[in-house]
Amino acid sequence: GVHLRETMNVLSPAAERLRHILGEDDSTPTPTLFTEMDTLQHEGGELEWKESARWVKFEEKVEEGGERWSKPHVSTLTLHSLFELRTCLQTGSILLDLEGYSLPQIVDDIVDRQIADGLIPPDLKEKISFVLLRKHRHQTKKPIHRSLADIGKSSNAASSKFMCHLISPSNHQNPAQSRSMNDISDTPSTDQLKNKFMKKIPRDAEASNVLIGEVDFLEKPFVSFVRLAQATTLGGLTEVPVPTRFLFILLGPHGKTKSYNEIGRAIATLMVDDLFSDVAYKARDRDDLIAGVDEFLDEVIVLPPGEWDPKIRIEPPKKVPSAEMRKSVLNLNELGQMNGSAGGAAGGEDEELPAPHELGEELKFTGRFAGGLWLDIKRKIPWYCSDIYDGFHIQSISAVLFIYLGCITNAITFGGLLGDATDNYQGVMESFLGTALAGTVFCVFGGQPLIILSSTGPILIFEKLLYEFSKSNDIDYMELRLWIGLHSCLQCFLLVVSDASYIIKYMTRFTEEGFSSLISFIFISDAIKKMVAWKYYPINRGFKPDYITAYKCECIAPDQGESSDRSKETGKQTLPFSCGRRIHLDWSQLSKKECVKYGGALVGNSCKYVPDLALMSFILFFGTYSMTVSLKKFKFSRYFPTKLRKLISDFSIFMSIMSFVGLDMLMGLDTPKLIVPTEFKPTRSDRGWLVMPFGKNPWWWYLASSVPALLVTILIFMDQQISAVIVNRKENKLKKGCGYHLDLFWVGVLMAVCSFMGLPWYVAATVISIAHIDSLKMESESSAPGEQPQFLGVREQRLTGILVFVLTGLSVFLAPVLQFIPMPVLYGVFLYMGVASLSGIQFWERIKLYLMPAKHQPDFSFLRHVPLRRVHLFTLVQIVCLAVLWILKSTFLAIIFPVMILGLLVVRKLLDLIFSQHDLAWLDDILPDKDKKKKEDDKTKKKERKAVEPESDEEVREIWTNMKLNSSLPSTHTQTRILFSPKFANLISWY
Repeated sequence: GVHLRETMNVLSPAAERLRHILGEDDSTPTPTLFTEMDTLQHEGGELEWKESARWVKFEEKVEEGGERWSKPHVSTLTLHSLFELRTCLQTGSILLDLEGYSLPQIVDDIVDRQIADGLIPPDLKEKISFVLLRKHRHQTKKPIHRSLADIGKSSNAASSKFMCHLISPSNHQNPAQSRSMNDISDTPSTDQLKNKFMKKIPRDAEASNVLIGEVDFLEKPFVSFVRLAQATTLGGLTEVPVPTRFLFILLGPHGKTKSYNEIGRAIATLMVDDLFSDVAYKARDRDDLIAGVDEFLDEVIVLPPGEWDPKIRIEPPKKVPSAEMRKSVLNLNELGQMNGSAGGAAGGEDEELPAPHELGEELKFTGRFAGGLWLDIKRKIPWYCSDIYDGFHIQSISAVLFIYLGCITNAITFGGLLGDATDNYQGVMESFLGTALAGTVFCVFGGQPLIILSSTGPILIFEKLLYEFSKSNDIDYMELRLWIGLHSCLQCFLLVVSDASYIIKYMTRFTEEGFSSLISFIFISDAIKKMVAWKYYPINRGFKPDYITAYKCECIAPDQGESSDRSKETGKQTLPFSCGRRIHLDWSQLSKKECVKYGGALVGNSCKYVPDLALMSFILFFGTYSMTVSLKKFKFSRYFPTKLRKLISDFSIFMSIMSFVGLDMLMGLDTPKLIVPTEFKPTRSDRGWLVMPFGKNPWWWYLASSVPALLVTILIFMDQQISAVIVNRKENKLKKGCGYHLDLFWVGVLMAVCSFMGLPWYVAATVISIAHIDSLKMESESSAPGEQPQFLGVREQRLTGILVFVLTGLSVFLAPVLQFIPMPVLYGVFLYMGVASLSGIQFWERIKLYLMPAKHQPDFSFLRHVPLRRVHLFTLVQIVCLAVLWILKSTFLAIIFPVMILGLLVVRKLLDLIFSQHDLAWLDDILPDKDKKKKEDDKTKKKERKAVEPESDEEVREIWTNMKLNSSLPSTHTQTRILFSPKFANLISWY
């Protein structure tokens, strides 16, 4: 029967029972269970319960020798202990929803039930009650020293006599007298209340207590499983002041210590299993509990004893399967999956297809005028207040400092290049002011305030070509630029009101990864290119250490007739000085600066010497990058408490920058420093802060400028929306929604404003936005011992962005402080941003596979489902596309760069001809129309399946009877289809 059931992939009787138990609607979630196992100890004639292990999620043992807790590890159970536990639950007493208010009363009820069931004789009641009410010594209490024990020998002896008297058969005390001598306390002790372990347990947690012991008055095991109607705090029973909901008691005759302990560990492990704990809370009778054990046994994986050392403690995994995934297998909808095979979650990774590519309702085509924009506003308004107060957190400070330094570095670099390209019509001051203005407005009103606006390389190329065109055709550059900005603004509005952002649905991972990889590589290459510019970091290539004796540089007085002749003899010269006085200078003693100041001449072959700044600059550059990476990973180290590690990780960039700024000041070398404008005025003196729209160019240019504006609009649309898609990825777990149309609307408004003020144009900066997201990631604080902190999402708010751009605007006044920051340090920050934004990109992981032998390749899910040669081919296509984009952006053709980004969509469409939809589902995402076609195919298959399903119950029973008689599977194709149909599974589940 079992073999046939497995062949047909139908639910086992245990799973069928659990499906009904767990399928009941219950809005209240099951509390987390803290499980403690205590074993009965005989010490010096005394009996006491001693804590031996505990579970929140993973097992921790008391290590006797070290008098401490072991590291959390995965519980490894013997299969025999699980079968013995099942027998215990079948033969012992089960008390579900027992009304309990104190441990003595609960113990009385348990023993009375055992007597009523005929499991123990009545004369053992007092002995069992006495044992179960002994005091509990937890690991938090330090063991009593021998000398202290000796002090209380008399009282111990008296207690021992009482115990022996009670256990002897002639004793006939009543329960009230024995209870008056209980060791168990009624209220939690100070040690329990002060136990720091409470931080590791969720607030609404409940306890399950496992008591295991050997006694000499029992001939067969005393087993009881108790669920209390209400969780009750039972004094000193539990290590921490958590109310108890479950009790499992196993007392047995001597000689089976190891077996009893293994049974205790088995039930304790089951109690913290997500699926079994649900069963324990909802079980209606003994059979429900046994079904829970059977389901657990179905999912257990056995490790052969000859191939594995049982002494090894298995480290907790980084990620464990969710209980919901396991429960889903028990649903009728999941009948196709085998019971037990999905257990442990083979489910998530070995499923037929990965989760579909979804961009959410934000990109739904409404078909109404500005419908998408209106929905964005409605979606974001309810979150507006929380967007402000959610920013009040210490993590926000580190994010502000990090992104601020990235922004000002970018503004200065871009401003300098723009100044060179436009003859200072736009320079560093305009870049600072534009960044501050555009960024602040966007963060206050935008749909996704986590996006950081910045200038981009293609915009710089466009500005350069536009200036050269204007100069050669005698056209006023600023006025022409204003009209291009106004047309681009209008075109952005048209895109917004027509819901054009819908096209982003066709941007799959292929396009996203290509674009974000390109921007990341630009950041990395720009940082390195700046560092190898020997103009700023010279190396003394002509210096030869052997000729050091010949190197000299002297200050010679200027030739002034007789004075000069005398000076040649004496080495001194008299110079005129103020108020009729004269000063005598010893030219040979003057410094280089003084020599030049007084008009002297420097003579010698070492006068042109400059210090080797290259080495120091590279130390600052790579030092900043390496220290940032190390400190960012510090939260996963074993040193210091969790909160301190997290603080160091959050402030890693700030600490790295401060460290290497300090090192630079200590060395005192003339490394290039950050140069910030100190006066609030346009870079070029002949322009103001406002550009007039009329008067300098012919009227027809006002219309003709719409053509180049179209290129700018495509660039802005693609740059902005792809960056938004990357920021809004479902992996980031953003909860407040986004606003693609609202974002584009404000970018369009800022285009017009910046054009009127003669400021650079701004769009979403992919790398800095990813860095912003990364610096605001949240992880769970309270986690079970051994459990890895879980990523909770991102601290979504507007405050960090607003502060970054306000500080950028105030940087003019911070110039005295900022001038101490060496440029190599900031290039190190740029390098970190570029490298960090590559992490998590599947494209990058697939590139690394080219260099790995198959046996060393990571266990990626796509490698399980797609042949390696197909993976390499897909990666090669992406590399070629990336190389083409790189070449384009590096030449004058960069102006058509945005059109080439659109070209990636065309390439992705063509991949449907080369790769199957199955392969693309794993390596990329299925395009929306293909997805629709796939759903239609599924519907057709369902109809076909329905056509061959049995019409009547009689037909099913006939096939079933034939199979039983012939002991074989049906022969015809139609009968086989019927055999595997859900209807057949339902009708025979009762067999």
